[in-house]
Parts: sequence; structure tokens; C-alpha cells
Amino acid sequence: MADAERKVAFVTGASSGIGRAAAEAFIARGYATALVDRDEAAGLRLEAELRGSGDCIFIPCDVTDDESVRRAVATTVERYGRLDAAFNAAGIDGEHGKATADGSMENWSRVIAIDLTGVWSCMRYQIPQMLKSGGGSIVNCASVAGLVGAPFFSAYVAAKHGVVGLTKTAALEYARQGIRVNAVCPGMIDTPMSRAGMTPELAEALIAESAIGRLGEPEEVARAVVWLCDEAPGFLTGQAIAVDGAWTAR
Repeated sequence: MADAERKVAFVTGASSGIGRAAAEAFIARGYATALVDRDEAAGLRLEAELRGSGDCIFIPCDVTDDESVRRAVATTVERYGRLDAAFNAAGIDGEHGKATADGSMENWSRVIAIDLTGVWSCMRYQIPQMLKSGGGSIVNCASVAGLVGAPFFSAYVAAKHGVVGLTKTAALEYARQGIRVNAVCPGMIDTPMSRAGMTPELAEALIAESAIGRLGEPEEVARAVVWLCDEAPGFLTGQAIAVDGAWTAR
């Protein structure tokens, strides 16, 4: 049910990891929140878990399907009457350990479709709704791999650099219309996806190399996302903000 005084957030990749932490943070801040994910079973479980904390709705959506994205944004606005904030977090890392010339076309196409084209698809439906509401804030989930190179992850690095470029371009286009667009660039965050991609030995090595001496927590990225949407000054737009324990400070 629409409430003219309540802000509304839209979070993709909401069923796990950073997306889930951000959805929880938006709800805790009082936002009515669309929990958007392709995993319907996990999304419905999440909705049931979070409903006691605030108003939320699970919306199944595959970000590689433009029509599915259109419906998800439309459903959010039909339910809540507006859209104020969006966190486009759905993503995969793809094949591990293959040099650029050894990667498969299937992997390249899949990673680009989810991590980059999916973000663009979300933005092209989110922005018109925010314009109707007089403005809003979009945060795209890039990565430190969107700021520096990462050997053996060419598709992922290309996609995340693309997200940073897309973020900066949209920020320039809509700044005078009240829409701020920024990206967060997480470092090594302790999520199911990152854990699936590394052995215990690799995790220990990454922690040993970390300036802060540990992996990041999804909630730490989520707090940055909600701050960018809810408290950050209007002059802060078009930025790619590393949440990486000083990984890229070297």
C-alpha cells in the first residue's frame, strides 16, 4: 500500500550476500523495500524473515531479461507508489583461474549479461520512476576489480569497469534532475559467492595481505550503500567508492 511519506528502495541480488545485507539495512532505516532476485525460493524465505522488521515484498526477476526487469520495477511502483533508492547488486564472478585467451565465450557472455547489461537494464527502468518522484539515488555494485586489474578474471573485470563507467555517465546525465548515481567497489567481502570461489588457503593468504587484517563483512558495504542513498550530500554523485579495507590504497 502506498504511503506518501515513506521512502521506497529496490534491491537486486537481495537473497544473499551484500544484496541481502543492503535490503536488511534499508528496511531497518524505514524504507519499504522490494527484494528482487532470480532465486524465488530464497527470495520468499527472505521476505518471510524480514516482514516482521518492516514492509517488504519479494519480486522474482532475472536481470538478464529486460522484460523481467521492467515488470519488477513496475510492480514495486504499483505496490508502493514511488521509487526513491535502488541498489543494483545482482552479479556473478564467473570462471576462476583462466587467463584472457583461455576464457570461454559462454562465460564472457554470461558475466557481461548479468554484471553489466543487467545493471543498465535496471537503471533504464529505475530512472524514469525516480524522475516522476522528483529525484532519487542509485547505487551500483561494482568491485575493486572495477578500479584495478585482477588476473584471471577478465570478464568480471571488464564488466565491473563497465559498471563504473556507466555510473559516471548516468550521474552526469541526471544530476540536474535530482538523481544521484554512485557505485560501491567492495574488496574481498565474506559472502557465500566469495567463499565458494576460494580455498581456505587462499582466504588465509588474502587476509595476510590485507591492510586491515580480515575480510570485509556484507553489512559494512550495506551501510555505505544506505548512507549514499539516505544521508550523503547532494553534491556527492558520479563516484566509485572503494569499500575494501585499503586494498586499493597501495
